[in-house]
This record gives sequence, structure tokens and C-alpha cells, in this order.
Amino acid sequence: MLILVVGPSGAGKDTLLDGARAALPGVRFARRVITRPADAGGEDHEAVSHAEFDRRDFALQWGAHGLRYGILAEDVARDGDLVANVSRGVIAEAAAKFPVHVIEVTAPPEVLAARLAARGRESAADVAARLARAVPLPNGVPVTRVMNDGTMAEGVARFVAAITRLTADAPRS
Repeated sequence: MLILVVGPSGAGKDTLLDGARAALPGVRFARRVITRPADAGGEDHEAVSHAEFDRRDFALQWGAHGLRYGILAEDVARDGDLVANVSRGVIAEAAAKFPVHVIEVTAPPEVLAARLAARGRESAADVAARLARAVPLPNGVPVTRVMNDGTMAEGVARFVAAITRLTADAPRS
């Protein structure tokens, strides 16, 4: 099964994914391919040029904020569950191709706003625009919501529990 992790900016997806990787060594997590330099900070990703990105074989790919992101076809094709941080915009495509379950990481608007402001990367207007952006999830796709509105430890525990339930319940071939 492909476990798709989505959520708004500021929800804490990267923090929860890092915590889950440490807590769940037996679970596979996709390493995204991104047209962003390796030293740009954020998640551990495979940094590539746009030309290299075009040569790769992706199961899923999308663009956001001037960058291109991809999940390699070879990673999805391997046996077993795979947890992947993706854009909400590719959920329908993924569900048409693969057995999927979505984990939507979220937090109340005031928490999202405070986290985005604390990053210091965007203007107040940019933060407001991010918060106003609503991308509905497609109908018919199973979704587990993880509220990440407390401490990091509480959020990681909720996220790990969700992944553990899904991987324990997944049908095996």
C-alpha cells in the first residue's frame, strides 16, 4: 500500500515524518527527488537539475513553488508499504494507479499561522495566502486525520500510531 502524507503548510509533516522514520525502522519511507539544492535545508532529498528530473521514471510527480517533486517508480514498485510525502493534487492520480490510504496531518488555523510566522521565510501576506488555500481531498479515498496541535512528542506518537495501524491492517499478497 502507498500511504500518502499530505497537509497544509505549517502542519508539521516533515517533523512527524522524521520522528516516524526514527520510531519505525521496519517501515519504508520514500526519499523524494526535488529540483532543489541539497544544502537548501528541510528534508533529506535527492537533489537534481530540471534536466535530470526529466530523465527519471516517476510513479508520481508534481510542481510547487517553482520546484518539481517526484516519487520514484522503482520505490513504489517494491513489495511492501511505502510512506510518501506528496502534494494533495496527486492523490486522485495515485489512487487510480495504486492501493492508497491518505494520512492528512493538520492543525488549527491559529497553530498553522504561528508556525508559518515562526519560520520567518514568508511575509504576513504570503502566510495569509497559504492559510486561505484550501485543497479538498478527492472523494472515495480512505483518509486518516492526524491532529498535530500539541507537543512534538504528542504529534509524532499520533502519526506513528496511524502508520502502525495502516501497515498492520494492510492486505498482504
